[in-house]
Amino acid sequence: MDFIGEKLLQVVIALAVFAALIGLIMLVVDRAPKSDKEKITVIGFLAPAAILLLVGLVYPAVTTSFLAFTDSSGKVNGVDNFVWIFTQPEALVTLRNTVIWTVLVPLLSTSFGLAYAVFIDKARGEKVLKALVFMPMAISFVGAGIIWKLVYDYRGPGIEQTGVLNALRVALGLDPKQFLLDAPGNTIFLIIVMVWIQTGFSMVILSAAIKGVPVELVEAARLDGANPWQQFVNVTLPGIRGALVVVLTTITIATLKVFDIVRTMTAGNYDTSVVANEMYTQAFRAGEPGRGAALALILFLLVLPIVVYNARVLRQQREIR
Repeated sequence: MDFIGEKLLQVVIALAVFAALIGLIMLVVDRAPKSDKEKITVIGFLAPAAILLLVGLVYPAVTTSFLAFTDSSGKVNGVDNFVWIFTQPEALVTLRNTVIWTVLVPLLSTSFGLAYAVFIDKARGEKVLKALVFMPMAISFVGAGIIWKLVYDYRGPGIEQTGVLNALRVALGLDPKQFLLDAPGNTIFLIIVMVWIQTGFSMVILSAAIKGVPVELVEAARLDGANPWQQFVNVTLPGIRGALVVVLTTITIATLKVFDIVRTMTAGNYDTSVVANEMYTQAFRAGEPGRGAALALILFLLVLPIVVYNARVLRQQREIR
């Protein structure tokens, strides 16, 4: 039996065993007392999810954590991988780029989305304008990377430029620019792609939150003599604080894990790599799974506080309600 046949047989056997376990649980439920029946029913429904959680999340997390303290041969090397991350120039560039991404993308995306939501609120053609901004959210990160790579495309001096930006530069009498090759500006041009995608998400969430602010509060502020800016700062912003937190934390988490855009447009070359891309490069290209696991562990530790903070804010809002 070939390799594929063996794998298919293993899958069929696993499914058969799983179905047999479910059938056994249901049989026990039917014959158990009512109180025990409810407990077994709960366990029966939760068991598949718990098993998948253990196999798909807990086990890989534990394995990755152990792998982070090993070298390329699998031997334990202590904290050498973490020392490499925080001492080697190429790794420090990766960390610097990740910090730049994490600061700029959530700030710019949320700011642009909020401004757009405020300025076109109740405007003529509001639905069409919002749809145009939200459209990039329907494009995958890889697709967006390919689109913007064509926008930034560079041909040498004297050659017809196919990239939109360089064609405009030549039309204005300027020399074409290598947008994706010249560091550190190339990182900013990659960040623009992420902002372009996430602004639509920010705009939709914040627009809905703004519409949820009681009209009575806005009218009361207007009657008290507040100008539009004061109304926005003192009434609208406090009213959408929860939505702002959700948008900022969600975009921050997505930015920390960004991989597709960098991999598609530069593959992390020219000093554009970020933690997620470097994790892949070290683990699957450079033959250093320990370093890749260490980067994955750092990424997890960076995301965890944001998730905890988001959960706390949402819980506080539920308690207020």
